[in-house]
Amino acid sequence: MLKTVVGWDPMVAAILLVVATGVYTIARGLAAVIYTDLVQTMILLVGAVVLTALGLGEVGGFAGLRAHVPGDYFHMIKPASDANFPWTGIFLGALILGIWYWCTDQSIVQRVLSARDEGHAKAGAIFAGFLKILPVFVLVLPGLIAYALYPLQFPTASGVVQNSNSAFPTLVINLLPVGLVGLMVAALMAALMGAMSAVFNSASTLVTLDFYKRLRPEATERQLVGFGRVATGAMVVLGILWVPFIDKMNPQLFIYLQSVQAYISPPIAVCFIFGILWPRLNGRGAISSMLAGFALGATRFVLEIQDKKQHLESPAARFLLDMNFLHYAVWMFVACSLVLIVVSYLTAAPSREKLAGLTFATVDQKLETTAAAPAGRVFRLAHETRLEHRLNIAFSALLFATVVGLWIYFR
Repeated sequence: MLKTVVGWDPMVAAILLVVATGVYTIARGLAAVIYTDLVQTMILLVGAVVLTALGLGEVGGFAGLRAHVPGDYFHMIKPASDANFPWTGIFLGALILGIWYWCTDQSIVQRVLSARDEGHAKAGAIFAGFLKILPVFVLVLPGLIAYALYPLQFPTASGVVQNSNSAFPTLVINLLPVGLVGLMVAALMAALMGAMSAVFNSASTLVTLDFYKRLRPEATERQLVGFGRVATGAMVVLGILWVPFIDKMNPQLFIYLQSVQAYISPPIAVCFIFGILWPRLNGRGAISSMLAGFALGATRFVLEIQDKKQHLESPAARFLLDMNFLHYAVWMFVACSLVLIVVSYLTAAPSREKLAGLTFATVDQKLETTAAAPAGRVFRLAHETRLEHRLNIAFSALLFATVVGLWIYFR
């Protein structure tokens, strides 16, 4: 975006954005991340809505857009042989990625845990689900509009992608007045910085609590905060060092992002699902599954890098490389599940006390304590909790119906 609009070198832009994000994350921690995310989300949505509206006006509305692009561009359910997003990969592989991200990723979990109570945490997650529908209209539609207005820069009939990453910048430059160009640049930067700040803060929290605090249990709160800031700084450096690998994975940024997630999410999703559903799972089984998944994901990652340097001819290498990344995620999920089950059965079962409140079978064993309060206040709080629960159920049903309706409409 910055290269196309203002001519910045991509590496320079990446370093500036990563460092700037690291600075405010280090300075203010989770509070800064959440409040800046809120502001940045509004900027992103406003900019994307304006761009989509202007683009639809330029192409002749929704009917005009349908007339200018191939009919299959409006179909979300692609054939199983589709190179990028086969329906089998979407309904099986993407589900694994979704469980990993929405249920276990620390940047999401940390926000849920920062809610005032359980009802607010659930409501926030449901609201995020509704927000997740918006990209269909404010990110995917602009891509179709860009193809309709400037077809020479995007996928050809033969399937060769010429420069799909320039879709958004091309629309911005050609459709928006100068002031709104700045708004859209800010919107894209806001989205990027919001994602990075969440990763920086969450990763530093994990490193601080899971490693530093265990090695130094006597550490004070001040020392923990200080180490967390140092860890965030280390994440900033790692983020900069990772930038050169992006082009080596896939020239299309979105597919690159999804493929990397496909290589790391299956073992985590396996441990999460089995962890809450199967009390027989033990720590050794989980660790073995994670290590197996790491090996499988790293193998595919290294092979892709090597294949970009020199085309690999080995049948085994080609079998792994030619498999769609979402199908590979399904295959990894099955393999990691088998490792987890076999190792858990070959080793001792965990004690029942350790499972209290952690699985569906033992959720009632967790000891709950609440502070004493006047009878009227307790009744009012209970009533609010029931009301929140009913609202959350109703909005969950509405969200489910909306998603199913979109799949049916764009099938």
